[in-house]
Amino acid sequence: MIYELSLRVLPQQAYNESTLKEVVSREKNIDARTITKIRILKRSIDARQRTIFVNLTLRIYVNEESSDDEFIHTEYGDVSQRPAVVVVGEGPAGLFAALKLIELGCRPIVLERGKSVNERKKDIAAITKNQSVDPESNYSYGEGGAGAFSDGKLYTRSKKRGSISKILNVFCQHGAPTSILADAHPHIGTDKLPKVIENMRKTIEQCGGEVHFQTKMTSLIIQGNKLVGVEALQLLTSTQCTFMGPVILATGHSARDVYHYLCNAKIEIEAKGIAVGVRLEHPAELIDQIQYHNKNGRGKYLPAAEYSFVTQAADRGVYSFCMCPGGFVIPAATSEKQIVVNGMSPSNRGGKWSNSGMVVETRPEDIEGDDVLKMMHFQEQIEQNCWQQGNMKQTAPAQRMVDFVNKKLSFDLPKSSYSPGLISSPLHFWLPNAVVTRLQEGFKKFGSMSRGFLTNEAVMIAAETRTSSPVRILRDRETLQHVRLEGLYPCGEGAGYAGGIVSAAMDGERCAEMCANYLLATN
Repeated sequence: MIYELSLRVLPQQAYNESTLKEVVSREKNIDARTITKIRILKRSIDARQRTIFVNLTLRIYVNEESSDDEFIHTEYGDVSQRPAVVVVGEGPAGLFAALKLIELGCRPIVLERGKSVNERKKDIAAITKNQSVDPESNYSYGEGGAGAFSDGKLYTRSKKRGSISKILNVFCQHGAPTSILADAHPHIGTDKLPKVIENMRKTIEQCGGEVHFQTKMTSLIIQGNKLVGVEALQLLTSTQCTFMGPVILATGHSARDVYHYLCNAKIEIEAKGIAVGVRLEHPAELIDQIQYHNKNGRGKYLPAAEYSFVTQAADRGVYSFCMCPGGFVIPAATSEKQIVVNGMSPSNRGGKWSNSGMVVETRPEDIEGDDVLKMMHFQEQIEQNCWQQGNMKQTAPAQRMVDFVNKKLSFDLPKSSYSPGLISSPLHFWLPNAVVTRLQEGFKKFGSMSRGFLTNEAVMIAAETRTSSPVRILRDRETLQHVRLEGLYPCGEGAGYAGGIVSAAMDGERCAEMCANYLLATN
């Protein structure tokens, strides 16, 4: 017999298999010894009151073994002799576009300007060790894109863009823990995600697709109003090469050279709103105490606590972004003379600190001029200012939270997870005034919502600027092709149509479907 059951239980019951079996036995009035397996289908934490509960949806097997897999497999066949599609970029959008193309009988040729996910680790380590940034291999460029080393958070609200379940199941098929299928806010962890990404690439190659590392797109090959391929530079040999086929352009939100190229080539793009601010880092124990309403923190069974804040200040949104419980802050610049910070967490979220982006909505009309790249220039200016404030190294300018609100330079700074180091700086003085005043107002509101959150134990690290693309590459709503160029499919975060791993992956699948239909119709 198989039952499905919804329960509301205490953490010590939810996260202990034998105790959970006892609860199910009482609830269903059955002998616990007859329960052969309990599978958790959905799990969420309710921390709104002092007593914390865990909401569970369970599948219970009584006197029989489970015959169903814990995730749904997707079949990927041999496409080595099938028509080719060029996929530029191997982040979440590019990876899932390539896998979907294989499902649909097309051969993906993936071009990635950076290195493999394992080779990237050496260049990332050098940022802290040598205070230098490789402009082609860093936290944003390389296999897996920016998402590969940013916690692997898989929560999204973009439910209308595709099947979230499909994306999560594909991750599981390639080695992600099946817990992501159950948790309300799933994450893989920066320590586990690189192997999952590597396995996805191996699937592409085993099925007859191609993946070319350190191969940088330099131009599009256009015939009339039709895109037929790309020119690319193989960085190791400085060899120019050509790849033919329709193109899924999934270059990520930091590929500024691509935006410059599109602008100069008169390929229709527009300025897009972004959000900019800082990384805010608290001791993880303090966030646990606040969120779980307990001076002892999360205790033995609960995970590191998350938070989410949003408010309005002077008609613009102020909100937390990409919250990393038990995580650390990383240097995410993509070239020299800039400082950009981001956050990540390992799978166990067991670090001493918790951080999130704290950002202010910035719209194109907030920045003077008609330049379609003005939002990107706004990002660049903040990042360059950070670099100058950081002694022209990756040492990040920082300020205690209450000191920032009170417009006071911090005499010293708390310990931090940011490995290149911090330097005390009056962020309130040199960050854009529209960002400063709104952050100050937002922090006061968040402190009143959550007692203890506004504290000088927390440090603000500048600057969080790469929350999304500053440009949107215009495409048709129905076909997802570029509004003018037939055969060009702008895709994912870099095209301005996604925000996060899962939404980018879903957009990749949608673009692949449309591109496959186009390819098969024109061949």
